[in-house]
Amino acid sequence: MDAVQQNSRKIDPVEQETIKKVAWRLIPILVLGYFASYLDRVNVGMAAPTMMPAFGFSSAVFGFGAGLFFVGYTVAEIPSNLILNKTGARRWIARILITWGLLSGLTAFIWNDWSFYAVRLLLGTAEAGFFPGVMLYMTWWFPSYYRSRMVAIFYSASTVSLIIGPPIGSLLLQLNGVLGLYGWQWLFVIEALPAIIMSVVTWRLLTDRPIDATWLRPEQRTWLSERLAAERAQREAIRKYTLGETFYNSKVWLLTLAGFGNAAGIYGTVLFLPLIVKGLGVSTNMIGVVSALPYLFAFVAMIYWGWHSDHSGERIWHAAGAWLLCAAGLSACVIIGVGHPVVTMIALIFAAIGQASCFPVFWALPSALLTGTAAAAGFALVNGVASMGGFFGPWMVGFVRDATGSDNLALLCLALAPVISAIAVITVGHDRRMEGIPPRA
Repeated sequence: MDAVQQNSRKIDPVEQETIKKVAWRLIPILVLGYFASYLDRVNVGMAAPTMMPAFGFSSAVFGFGAGLFFVGYTVAEIPSNLILNKTGARRWIARILITWGLLSGLTAFIWNDWSFYAVRLLLGTAEAGFFPGVMLYMTWWFPSYYRSRMVAIFYSASTVSLIIGPPIGSLLLQLNGVLGLYGWQWLFVIEALPAIIMSVVTWRLLTDRPIDATWLRPEQRTWLSERLAAERAQREAIRKYTLGETFYNSKVWLLTLAGFGNAAGIYGTVLFLPLIVKGLGVSTNMIGVVSALPYLFAFVAMIYWGWHSDHSGERIWHAAGAWLLCAAGLSACVIIGVGHPVVTMIALIFAAIGQASCFPVFWALPSALLTGTAAAAGFALVNGVASMGGFFGPWMVGFVRDATGSDNLALLCLALAPVISAIAVITVGHDRRMEGIPPRA
């Protein structure tokens, strides 16, 4: 069925009511959890301008420590997601939330570079499994026709955290001296609270599977269960991967490479953006506000791009095009230079739009290839190994900044990362399982 038929088909009222009810019940919980996740993951970048001088950290030390989060994250990712697949999302996600919230708060009490390294490593280990677990959880509740837009709404939490997180961080930094704590310490302590609160909310309100959803009518539970079972059968009729086959499938590893480039570009930019903005001549009090600007535009673009991908049924070029836009924006920053801060900020806006827009489309790809336990392992493998890009990106930016004294070469290196992602996903190529499967007539 082509895109025109998809869009012209009238959706059955039971389907419409069911998807709406599921979305309103589950998505807000997941969005708030991911907001807390991203806030705790990147607030170290907001703390950097004052925390680094307090300990005498170089850019390389800071970048290495910030990136260590992804080492622990990668090691624990696959075991965490397999446990979630076996025990259920409600209990395991609640466990993830409270442990990372406590460890994020402990960042306020580091005393040297090694303690910084240790807490970042443990924080990544604690948080491992949340994101791929949610991606797996989405496949338990949303048919593929709706999945990209739901992932876009979910991922919007990270973009919102990058919009409101920096200004809030700027305010928290002004608590310097209150109760004997530095401003950057207050930043970590207060921003750890949302994760702990969401642990309780998740435990009480999240539902594992449609069959357990007493808040759906019987006919709604039946429709959703049958629709998801039919989609799974359709994919497995083409090819069903076992758990072992997931680890040596070429398409999975190409998606992992694409994810690696994506993570390197995102975190290399996000964690150093406040320092880049400061280099444009922005005052310390305004760094948070200016740093949030690119993500305001990215938020709108991402929601639209996920919706457009679902309605067109196309995934590959939606993802590749977004990555190439990101690369163009980062490269333009190098050409423009710090002498033109307004134009540089416009280029950063386009880079952020590209970074955010690829995300919901990209994560529709592994769910189109894999099912069951293979999907649990595949999501964790793609996200876990790809997340090492989150270690490489910040470390590389810090190393290059220290070596050259400039952001230009670092940004140019970052621009290569989304190009690699685009090439990898184009190489994966189209597959019948990768198209947005429309509602059945």
